[in-house]
Amino acid sequence: MLLPYRYHFLLLLLLLAGAGSTQAQQLLLTGRITEAATGKPVPFASVFVPGTTAGATADENGRYTLSTAPADTVVASAMGFAALKKPIRQQAARQTIDFALGAGAVSLGEVVVRPRENPAYAIMRRVQQQKPRNNKAQLDAFEFDSYNRTEISLNNLPSELSNRKVLRQMTAVADSLGLERGANGKPVVPIFATEIDSRYYVLRQPLRRREEIRHSRMRGMAPREGSVISQVTGSSFQDWDFYRNWQQIMGKDFVSPIADGWKFSYEYELQDSVFIGKDYCYQLAVTPRRAQDLAFTGTIWITADSYALRRIDVYVSPEANLNFIDQIKVKQDLTPTAAGPWLPLQTRVVVGIRPLQQSTGVVARFVTINSNFEAQKEHPLAFYDRPLETLAAPVGPASKEPDNFFELNRPDTLSVQEQRTLMVLDSVRKLPAVRSLLEVADVVVNGYYRVGKFDLGPVLATVGYNNIEGLRPRIGFRTTPEISRDWTVRAYLAYGLRDGRFKYGARATHVLDRRSWTTVGFEYRHDLDQVALLDNDYALENPLFEASARLGNIDNGRPILRDLSALSLQSDLFRGFTQKVTFRHQQFRPLYRFAYYTGDVRVGAPTDDQFSLSEIVLESRYAPDEVLVQNENQNRRTSFGLKRLPITTLRYTLGLNCFLGGDFRYHKLNLLVEQSVRLGQLGRSTYTLDAGYIPSTVPYPVLKTHLGNQSPFYNAGAYNLMRFFEFVSDRYVALRLDHRFEGFLLNSVPAIRQLNWRLVATGNVLYGGVARANDAIIPQLDPASGEPLPRFQPLGRLPYTEVGYGVENIFRVARVDFLHRLTYRNSPGARNFGVKFSLQFSL
Repeated sequence: MLLPYRYHFLLLLLLLAGAGSTQAQQLLLTGRITEAATGKPVPFASVFVPGTTAGATADENGRYTLSTAPADTVVASAMGFAALKKPIRQQAARQTIDFALGAGAVSLGEVVVRPRENPAYAIMRRVQQQKPRNNKAQLDAFEFDSYNRTEISLNNLPSELSNRKVLRQMTAVADSLGLERGANGKPVVPIFATEIDSRYYVLRQPLRRREEIRHSRMRGMAPREGSVISQVTGSSFQDWDFYRNWQQIMGKDFVSPIADGWKFSYEYELQDSVFIGKDYCYQLAVTPRRAQDLAFTGTIWITADSYALRRIDVYVSPEANLNFIDQIKVKQDLTPTAAGPWLPLQTRVVVGIRPLQQSTGVVARFVTINSNFEAQKEHPLAFYDRPLETLAAPVGPASKEPDNFFELNRPDTLSVQEQRTLMVLDSVRKLPAVRSLLEVADVVVNGYYRVGKFDLGPVLATVGYNNIEGLRPRIGFRTTPEISRDWTVRAYLAYGLRDGRFKYGARATHVLDRRSWTTVGFEYRHDLDQVALLDNDYALENPLFEASARLGNIDNGRPILRDLSALSLQSDLFRGFTQKVTFRHQQFRPLYRFAYYTGDVRVGAPTDDQFSLSEIVLESRYAPDEVLVQNENQNRRTSFGLKRLPITTLRYTLGLNCFLGGDFRYHKLNLLVEQSVRLGQLGRSTYTLDAGYIPSTVPYPVLKTHLGNQSPFYNAGAYNLMRFFEFVSDRYVALRLDHRFEGFLLNSVPAIRQLNWRLVATGNVLYGGVARANDAIIPQLDPASGEPLPRFQPLGRLPYTEVGYGVENIFRVARVDFLHRLTYRNSPGARNFGVKFSLQFSL
């Protein structure tokens, strides 16, 4: 299956979702902790370096091992004993330091333990009570400096793959620089790394975020500078916040260990009470109640005085209902602000992706270190209008900044292996085989092949076939920023070998202002189209459905030759509120039997089989929490991140019959609302509300043709048991629902949960109608041949309704939907039950 661009990019985002790293280890401390009075060991005592996050826990015999950067003092402590400090000798990299602890007491926060109750539950209740005080969501505004480092490597390389030219060269570089191999002796090949230094701002009312990227550097097999990938590895896309009930990772919702419904999702065990820095904490083990649930396993540390989350070190169980994921590990330390709520101090994440158990894997390591926190510092609302902005050119030869900026300003110390990894990445991009592979990867992701200052493509549209044109060769190109950073020109030429017609089109876009994303565009196109697909572009989201609709026999879609000329202007009035005005003229030449009355609607009145439209289209789109990233290479924007609030689009079209030869005067109104809603343990629902009204008399190709689906492939944007042109409306309201239960129910069924299947439910309801005048404008018989003309069926008093249920994640990629048509079951050719298939990439 061919995936659209956003799914290609999703595949790449999976690799950028998180990472982890280890600190440089220069001192190794070992020893034993005993009671001063008796000499008996103190099991599970804590050892830590004050002022740092370095610490360890002794074993049952009181013995410990602690790795740390150079320091002056080490402290040992345990419940019921007085903490004891000892100096560290600076000359010895390995040394033994024993502790003999005297009696003492530690004042803990109040914990009410109920009879026969797990003591960890009492702590978790206090965590919930103190959430409002500790959650950063209570801050009106905050900001901090952020350093982000991402490293991506290939592991578990089989010998046949390692011997391929590009990997053989990369492995040779890694071995020559002393990079360690994996535990199985197979090479670990780093392929990509990036470092970003930024300032991150958050405003709560209204919710606004802004990240200023001050310095960035990409190494290895990285995309072109200025691309979307080069911008989305900062803090804006690494918001690990466990105070939220659900932590979204790569499009999946994982329940937090401190979520409001903690008792329904997790088991807890109070293991110890330890110091982390200066904070005395309860150490709790957490495990999911059901291994297949999207939840975490590991340890959390809760402060004893404020019951805040001080540290979390968790991973996702290999048994969780996930595809292609080998490992997910998250470790985070938090720090309090002057205002009270806690913010993340540093976050380390590791994500491993492996399609099959023995296949080559990808490991992404991500480090975030934050500093210079400022709470309750608000900026003017306009300051947050642009959520992501690059303030400086990328580090490198084209920049005025030194190449060693991060070497001089990196907030942590790289280990020897990390240093060697970056050295390998600086070398591999120069290899000829790597440069060739990057060109191929660019074609796969973007669909175009770079030749000089032009991109040729889309490559996948080079050859097509349908019953009207026959074989359809096509050639196209677009300009690149090397020609102009503010202008983008696209053009194509196609030819139908059966119909002997040339088709062609061109589009030019000019960016007038990047801050408000003000653009002007012009388009001209002469090409084959289908009435069934007009005004349904947003519904063509399934590539298999779109291919079946545009290829092969397209007579069901009522083919037309269309000439389109359009001029448009777009701008953001403020963040998330986009305005667009379009002037366009269209000429339609149906390639099937079609006619309409041009005068009085009666027998013998004049008719025509072609028509022209002249339109002014006004569109407003409001997406309050959408993050749009500018792609400097293609002069366009891409939407990223989870959008929790509804996206609303309002469109008004005015048809003119006195401008550029338009044949009709009419009005169109359309409202579209989309939102994805998390329903707790029940999964996630996506709904689309679509409404339209046309209070004018026009032939049915100008009305709303509701998209049917006669293919075997399921499409969430279509009515899957409706035929093409079964229903047309000039006024309608439609509601579409698609609910994914994730692992709900099936994760609890012993015989099925091992398959990792997931339930889905769907529903489509459409209420609409057609005015008598719009029905009567189409003759019953073809004026030329006297044969009946193809018509359409308006909806009656009952709404069209279909519901469905099914299973997804079959063999990890397949989905099967069973659909029932509840109304208009006796319509000619109606299918009242159907089974549809689809392929999807889903974790």
